[in-house]
Amino acid sequence: MTSEQSAVPEPTEESDQEQTREEASSPRRAGAAYAFGRAVIGSLARLVYRPRVEGRDRVPLDGPVIFASNHLSFIDSIAIPVAAPRPVHFLAKSAYFEGPGFKGAVSRTFFQSIGAIPVRRGAGQAALDALDQQRLLLEQGLAVALYPEGTRSTDGRLYKGRTGVAFLALQTGAPVVPVGLVGTDMAMPKGAKMPSLSERITVRFGDPIDVTVHGAAGSGKARRLATDEIMAAIHALSGQELAGMYNEPPAQGPIEKIKQALPHERR
Repeated sequence: MTSEQSAVPEPTEESDQEQTREEASSPRRAGAAYAFGRAVIGSLARLVYRPRVEGRDRVPLDGPVIFASNHLSFIDSIAIPVAAPRPVHFLAKSAYFEGPGFKGAVSRTFFQSIGAIPVRRGAGQAALDALDQQRLLLEQGLAVALYPEGTRSTDGRLYKGRTGVAFLALQTGAPVVPVGLVGTDMAMPKGAKMPSLSERITVRFGDPIDVTVHGAAGSGKARRLATDEIMAAIHALSGQELAGMYNEPPAQGPIEKIKQALPHERR
C-alpha cells in the first residue's frame, strides 16, 4: 500500500449505506451499450440457441412492466432481454461492474450491454434499496425483470416466490408479465464456465397480471396472494415440478433453524 493509499480513510458502514442510498436514488438506465449489446449479443444468442419465443405479443410495448421469471441458469438474464420485444433492466451485483483492468472492463461492458443495473446486494436495507432502484425505473415507464425465487434452482424445481416482486407491483401498479424459461439449465448448468452449443431454449411470456386487486402494498396478505398468483402463472408456463418451499441454504445451527421454521415473509 502506498502512502497516498494509506492516507485515504477506509469506508465505514455508514458511508457504505450512504453510497447505497445515493445509488438507489439515481439508477442508471441502459443506454448505447445496451442497444449495441442487444443487437450483437441478441443476434449471436438467436444463432446459437435458436430460441423458441412464445407470447411476445402479450408484452405491453410501453409503460412500466415487471417481468417475473423462474430462474435456472446464469443465461436467464440474457434470454429474457433477447426474447422480449422491448428493453429490459435487471439488477446485478455491483462487483461485476467494479473489477480492475481489462477483465473488469470486459465484465462491466458485458453487463451494461445486457441491461444490467449495478446494486449492492444483501439482506435488510440492501434488499429494500434494490427494490427502490427497480421502483424508480418503473416510475420512468421502463421494464424490469426479477426472479421471485430469489436465486437459481439447482434441482430444476420451482420454489416458492418471495414477496418482493408483489410488493413492487402493488406499490407501483405495474402489470406483471410471467415468464417461463425452459432448457436454460441444460444450455448452461450452474458452475459451467461455457454454455453448451447443442441445446435449444424456450422463452414463454404469459398474459400480464394486475395484482392490485389483492389489496395495498402494505398488506402482508395482499403481498402473499399476489406472489402466489404470479408463481402459479410461472408454473403454468415452465411446467416445472413444484418444490413447495423456499430456495434457501440449509439452516446453520439451532437459532437459524428456529427462524426458518417460524412464519416470516421472505423478500
